[in-house]
Amino acid sequence: MEISPLQKARYSYQPKLPGILCSSITAIEAEYGSPMESQCDQSAIAADFPCTYPLRSVRFKLGRNDLAQKTFTVAVILSGGQAPGGHNVIAGLFDACKKANPANRLLGFLGGPSGLVDGAYIEITSDLIDSYRNSGGFDIIGSGRTKLETTEQFEKVTKVCSENGVNSIVIIGGDDSNTNAAVLAEYFRANKIAINVVGCPKTIDGDLKNEAIEASFGFDTASKTYSELIGNIERDANSAKKYWHFIRLMGRSASHIALECALETQPSICLIGEEVEARNMSISDIADYVASIVALRGNNGENFGVCLVPEGLIEFVPQFKALILAINDVLAANEAAFNALESLDQKRSFVSAKLEGINAEAFNSLPAFVQAQLVSDRDPHGNVQVSKIETEKLIIDMVETKLKAMKKAGAYNGKFSALSHFFGYEGRCAFPSNFDADYCYSLGYNAFLLLANGLTGYISSVKNLKAPAASWIAGGIPITSMMNMEMRNGALKPVIKKALVELDGKPFKHFAAMRQAWAEKTSFTYPGAIQYWGPSEVCDRTTITLALEH
Repeated sequence: MEISPLQKARYSYQPKLPGILCSSITAIEAEYGSPMESQCDQSAIAADFPCTYPLRSVRFKLGRNDLAQKTFTVAVILSGGQAPGGHNVIAGLFDACKKANPANRLLGFLGGPSGLVDGAYIEITSDLIDSYRNSGGFDIIGSGRTKLETTEQFEKVTKVCSENGVNSIVIIGGDDSNTNAAVLAEYFRANKIAINVVGCPKTIDGDLKNEAIEASFGFDTASKTYSELIGNIERDANSAKKYWHFIRLMGRSASHIALECALETQPSICLIGEEVEARNMSISDIADYVASIVALRGNNGENFGVCLVPEGLIEFVPQFKALILAINDVLAANEAAFNALESLDQKRSFVSAKLEGINAEAFNSLPAFVQAQLVSDRDPHGNVQVSKIETEKLIIDMVETKLKAMKKAGAYNGKFSALSHFFGYEGRCAFPSNFDADYCYSLGYNAFLLLANGLTGYISSVKNLKAPAASWIAGGIPITSMMNMEMRNGALKPVIKKALVELDGKPFKHFAAMRQAWAEKTSFTYPGAIQYWGPSEVCDRTTITLALEH
């Protein structure tokens, strides 16, 4: 198979590791900290995880271990949506396995968690992993969104592991996937099954983070990929001077990508879902805000601009948040009847008839295309598939109506011609940036050391990420320490708490201080493509979000 020059060159890139992980693998040992409780719902989480809560934090230091005398067969799965760098997590895991003992084996289970249940796998070999190093995508073994939550599934996983000599499992995924890892670890520990489970923090959304998990992998690459595209559109807008571009950005339930892209590109408008919720803004309030800036620029002769819209914005609008919860309840209570309906029109009518009061009013006031998107199939975790809700088109329609009224009242004398875009899948499988290539490799290498130290129910943690890689700190934290109780499919369940944009955090405060100036006068910046070679300040730089946070 012929490959591009860039692809060939990236295969040979040697990722950087934290200083401690550059030591001989048999000269690294675990140092334990204090037990870590969750920030909330401690009693409920303790009840659900009696064997793995609370656990102590871990940090690696120089010391001694007996890894050379142990043999590991490690199962690895990729779970959830793709994120740049997943292949490097597997590469780091593979290299650590083989450095500890060449007899160790790494089995890649196919298609995500379902591969682990069904026993579908391939063995990761040196030749195989070498053809995927530093590349985007999850195609080495594929991914999936199967929930691991039933005793029947756990028994099948146990049988598959027993038949193949698997004594360790690494689950690479986001908040729901790492919740799977914690539940599986608890099951094994409770049933005295000698299999340890460790997770790795993946999601381009950026909402899987805390003090020990400073960034989820893929966020860096995805936000830079989107920023390049936004910068290209800004340059076109500034050249043509006749279009408003409304760009919806992937990010599901948090606005981190939209905020980072705004910091990178300085658009005319960027909406932040967390602020919308905090200010109790209705969808009409949002349209008023956008229309006011369009009018301001239009009255100054600038009938163009760029508006960034986070994918999950609609979930932050209080009236829609309540509506989505009500729809979730309707679907959970009437699952069989709803699933028997064939057309979207039938599903819309069914939901409309079941809703009451202000929720029925809100649903019936929406355009048919938004109603259809709200009742579309949920993902396997019960979440609304917000990527299917074209919020940017709804805002364009409402802004157009408001501008016509403003023009009639003499408050607006410009022209409004809008184009809509959705940037999502373009960023999920890009060649990882140097940062993500290094970070992901370190997460995988570190995950093996957690397993090798007999740890289970942990997530791989590499922090101090603003510093050069040699100064990164490697270790792990218990997954249960990141949890809270949330309503899922009509019942309270323990899940990893999402990290939302903090309105009192430095990234948002910096954006808030600059946005009016960006709105009044065209201030676009053009980040350009991700760079892999060149000065460190260009090719190894972190996101602006991470730089401001730390």
